[in-house]
Amino acid sequence: MPCNFITAVSKGSNTRFPGKDHRFSCLTWEQINILDQVLTEVIPIHGRGNFPTLEVKPKDIIQVVKEQLVKKRILVRDIRLNGSTASHILVKQNGTSYKDLDIIFGVELPSEKEFQIVKESVLNCLLDFLPKCVNKEKITAQTMKDAYVQKMVKVSTDHDRWSLISLSNNSGKNVELKFVTSLRRQFEFSVDSFQIILDSVLEVYSDSDRKLSENADLSVIAESMYGDFDEAMDHLKYKLIATRNPEEIRGGGLLKYCNLLVRDFKPADKAEIKSLERYMCSRFFIDFPDVAEQQRKVESYLRNHFIGEEKSKYDYLMTLRGVVNESTVCLMGHERRQTLNMITILALKVLGEQNIIPNAANVTCYYQPAPYISDRNFNNYYIVHGQPPIIYQPYSFHIHLQSGMV
Repeated sequence: MPCNFITAVSKGSNTRFPGKDHRFSCLTWEQINILDQVLTEVIPIHGRGNFPTLEVKPKDIIQVVKEQLVKKRILVRDIRLNGSTASHILVKQNGTSYKDLDIIFGVELPSEKEFQIVKESVLNCLLDFLPKCVNKEKITAQTMKDAYVQKMVKVSTDHDRWSLISLSNNSGKNVELKFVTSLRRQFEFSVDSFQIILDSVLEVYSDSDRKLSENADLSVIAESMYGDFDEAMDHLKYKLIATRNPEEIRGGGLLKYCNLLVRDFKPADKAEIKSLERYMCSRFFIDFPDVAEQQRKVESYLRNHFIGEEKSKYDYLMTLRGVVNESTVCLMGHERRQTLNMITILALKVLGEQNIIPNAANVTCYYQPAPYISDRNFNNYYIVHGQPPIIYQPYSFHIHLQSGMV
């Protein structure tokens, strides 16, 4: 099927693209082949305690969940692959990788009842993936939630109406099922703004008489939520950083921005990026005003996005520290110092965990002498045998690195 966007429609989908819209593009056969590899790869969903690991192919769980929703009379508009996985499929050769498998079900959730139906449908679907030897009769939806769900989120506001169910994977490749009626902001940066509409591919999988091949009558469409598909693709190919209105993003996109910098992405507009950094920092500190909250957020980001990349954590934290130090304008002086100190301590902790000792030529240590040193009559000291052991009181200890860590 040619992709001319005059009336490009996936069969069985309500998605239409009237006229030529610069947000959309068709996948090449090479990209479709990579998509097929992603959707047919077996991903383990690890159970807690004695629960067995579920061996799940994304295409299978997507189909089963969709069938359950339709059976429960939940309208499914379309199904999309979102974020870093979509970016990986579109431009594999520039070294982009993905962690979570982010699947978006476009659904109608007019009331609390529909939210509950979606939750129960997903949990009941997991039963189908349990080994055949398991007695499923006494296993409840709540039991499956406790065993296999890493997190559940529900948002119901005037502008955003969606829910998320994330299935656990010990290596960080979580299967994230998102059910969206409306979502005001669907991307952070242009390079993660892509969504691949899966309906046409899912039809091929469900039709035993059809096979996914280069000669198949198949059109798979991708959309850039950033706006201009070709511009976003250039950013992805050449590892450029661009966004719009970062103050609309929860957390300002600050943590993702620093992640891109560590992975050798460069600002697309060097003149604009400093202004964007200030917006990122301001929104981050609005959403996470307390230093303890900030620490939990940063630690969670490190756990979820640097699995198997332990050596990159230090570089990431120092990059984050540099951006916060240079672009934070919304904090009082002592608040800013608290945040910088928190990031510094996390960086030192990372070095300690990896048994990495910084180059001594680049390290200056400052210590506070014991009080008796200031006594002019002090020359030396001795320990009388039989006396109680000496207890040394802690004094402040500061490390200054040339990279700017204090």
